[in-house]
Amino acid sequence: MNKCLERLFNGLIKENPTFVLMLGMCPTLAVTTSAINGLGMGLTTTVVLVMSNMLISMLRKIIPDSVRMPAFIVVVASFVTMVQFLLEGFIPSLYDSLGLYIPLIVVNCIILGRAESYASKNPVLPSIFDGIGMGLGFTVGLTSIGIVREILGAGQAFGKQIMPASFEPITIFILAPGAFFVLAGLTAIQNKVKLEAAKKGKKVETKAGCGEGCGNCTNCGGGK
Repeated sequence: MNKCLERLFNGLIKENPTFVLMLGMCPTLAVTTSAINGLGMGLTTTVVLVMSNMLISMLRKIIPDSVRMPAFIVVVASFVTMVQFLLEGFIPSLYDSLGLYIPLIVVNCIILGRAESYASKNPVLPSIFDGIGMGLGFTVGLTSIGIVREILGAGQAFGKQIMPASFEPITIFILAPGAFFVLAGLTAIQNKVKLEAAKKGKKVETKAGCGEGCGNCTNCGGGK
């Protein structure tokens, strides 16, 4: 169980996909115009990540190395299709908001990266918790960016007005450039907190999900 808890902490803090590994930037920048969109995309990706990690871990001794990546993509695509149909049937408003980015989860480097670097090499239970941790870390990242953009760009949070009537929305924050500004700002705050912790003698570790620098990674496309 300690290993399972370590995988949760790993995905949420130490190797957060959004603020540490900088993976999945396409949906991160595109769908976070509101907090609800960020939360919806994050939870959708989490479901796919957990289910694909579980199945790939169960089949890890059966899938031949020569076809492992095509096999991983088939598994992920199957779960994405199921989730897409469920969203279309039960939450059509969220389905319409996320649009093309739902099927693009198939090629999300977070999912393929965890399948390649962890689920294909570890037992089922730790792989499930790895998927939960990474998925929740991605969800926290997207929701945080969405909240900041929505408050500054529309004066709202989760569709509810929270700023006074005198507040003048900063429209750029709900446009494409605003995503870069908010991501940079939140990442800078996180790095500042880590530097302060390091100065106080606390150990701050930020290694990449595959155990190597993501900038040099060729396994999951994280360096692209």
